[in-house]
Amino acid sequence: MRVMAGKRRLASGVALGLALCLTTQAADARKKDKDAKDQPAPYASTYRPYPGRPTALVGATVYDGRGGRIDNGTVLFENGKVVGVGGADLAVPAGYDRIEGAGKFVTPGVIDIHSHLGVYPSPAVEALADGNEMTSPTTPDVWAEHSVWPQDPGFTRALVNGGVTALEILPGSGNLMGGRSVTLKNVPSITVQGMKFPGAPYSLKMACGENPKRVYGERNQKPSTRMGNFSVDRQAWIDAKKYKDGDHAERDLGKDTLEGVLKGEILVQNHCYRADEMAQVLDMAKEMGYKVTAFHHAVEAYKIADMLKANDVCAAVWADWYGFKMEAYDGIPENAALLAKAGACVIIHSDDENGIQRLNQAAARAQASGRRIGVDIPDAQVIGWFTYNAAKAMGIADKTGSLEAGKMADVVLWNGNPLSVYSRPEKVWVDGAMLYDADNPKLKPVSDFELGQPGEGDVK
Repeated sequence: MRVMAGKRRLASGVALGLALCLTTQAADARKKDKDAKDQPAPYASTYRPYPGRPTALVGATVYDGRGGRIDNGTVLFENGKVVGVGGADLAVPAGYDRIEGAGKFVTPGVIDIHSHLGVYPSPAVEALADGNEMTSPTTPDVWAEHSVWPQDPGFTRALVNGGVTALEILPGSGNLMGGRSVTLKNVPSITVQGMKFPGAPYSLKMACGENPKRVYGERNQKPSTRMGNFSVDRQAWIDAKKYKDGDHAERDLGKDTLEGVLKGEILVQNHCYRADEMAQVLDMAKEMGYKVTAFHHAVEAYKIADMLKANDVCAAVWADWYGFKMEAYDGIPENAALLAKAGACVIIHSDDENGIQRLNQAAARAQASGRRIGVDIPDAQVIGWFTYNAAKAMGIADKTGSLEAGKMADVVLWNGNPLSVYSRPEKVWVDGAMLYDADNPKLKPVSDFELGQPGEGDVK
């Protein structure tokens, strides 16, 4: 009996020791996790808003980006935030700069969800082409921000000509997994960190269809077919799930990104043209446990509008690009209008250094194409195609994309209806700071790269 009691005490002591050990390990793990969370993110944003003044825009037609329209409206902002949006009866506090807007229009700042500015900057020469690491079918380890050139003249052109206040810079589409995107505020900065949108989530750029199978098929390697595309993708996700569930003893940059997607911390922006492939991707996402935030280009999205709505997936589309390659043959200019009619999330994007300067006009063309077949989308809803809906799919709609109290004062005053080819931005504010004024030569920003070589120009 004494022997049995001794064994019980020994077993009890071992169990207690093991419990203490596990408790200590758990505490250490929690501390390690907390310490990791307390560390600043690598390549953190250093963006700080430019100084602004309390401002009241009065008398203009206001489109709030969420489908609302106010005639003879008033928009108030100070300290970088919108503080009030209403009609002519909204009181203007003392000390505000009052800007008369009769006959003009106010919208949220324009947002482009699909841009390659900075990574494929102007001038378009090989030395500056840094947007696609086409050395492997999957490169989730690369980050677009490490290629962004802040001096790209396209940034200031987008601000001045297009009213663009925020944009997502994506890697190219030669790879199945091209890497992380970066979301920027469209402000002058020496460094990309000084442009990074504070608090914006990363996205993973993915691509399906012709591009990756062509790029790697020409090298006689997998993938060379669409089924090869899916095979490579699925294996990458399987490997990422093992990494996610492992001990992370050996860090892997690419799997870090894929783990972030699986955890819902990193969004997915998926280049895809054909309806059948988008449906296949949605099945793969369900199989592997991630969500597609938006399909980009999506020229056949109108065929599966109900499926996109049911899965809460946005379609970021051009107004009327179609027929320029096989997978674009069934694209139609009525795409956006049909998607909107079905209740799906519609975004007008550029994918182009010139198109980004006219996203408002592209949206108007898409709207007009719908009207020609009897689908009439109201102006106030169309404004959301290049403001709020883009912000939603970029994970920043709680901060910008609409004129609502408490949001960033990213605002454009247009000299006419923004859905008219004759209208252009007259003034643009980013976080309440006026960065462009068509009437003030001192507020017409130009990239220093466009100033010319030393000794050129008429600088005095």
